[in-house]
Amino acid sequence: MVSTQTTNHPPATAVAVHHIGMTVASVDRTLAFWKEFLGAEPRWRRVLDGDYLAGVTGYPGVKLDASIVELPGGAILELLDYQTEDKAPNDMGTANPGNVHLCLRVDDINTLWQRAVAAGATPMSPEPNLVTTGPNRGAKAGYLRDLDGITIELFQPPPETP
Repeated sequence: MVSTQTTNHPPATAVAVHHIGMTVASVDRTLAFWKEFLGAEPRWRRVLDGDYLAGVTGYPGVKLDASIVELPGGAILELLDYQTEDKAPNDMGTANPGNVHLCLRVDDINTLWQRAVAAGATPMSPEPNLVTTGPNRGAKAGYLRDLDGITIELFQPPPETP
């Protein structure tokens, strides 16, 4: 069990995941990807330029081209394009410390795999893989990279056994 209490601090807990943020090169391009891939429409889209953003992000005077997309199951995806000259793509290799991926549980991995590729994703293997050992034995899974190199995992749970 992990304790949420530290010395001299009252106990506290996180109550839910609020959103998953992704920095992208173009909000327009990324919104088109998510619409083609999952039919996901933006909840809102605007430029954020409040003074508080410098404190949150560490970028003085930053403006963010931002959009919120609701994913299946209720997860909220926040797409951000920092309006600054000082940006460069990360090395998105999944083995690199600090790298993260978004995993979507799916019912039909082959159809969504093809839809993701048609929308511009790059598969990390020719097709989804069968999980042959461990607690997810019988499941199918695979990694794809979106237009900015962000890893998306598709995961189809194993069939129910009678």
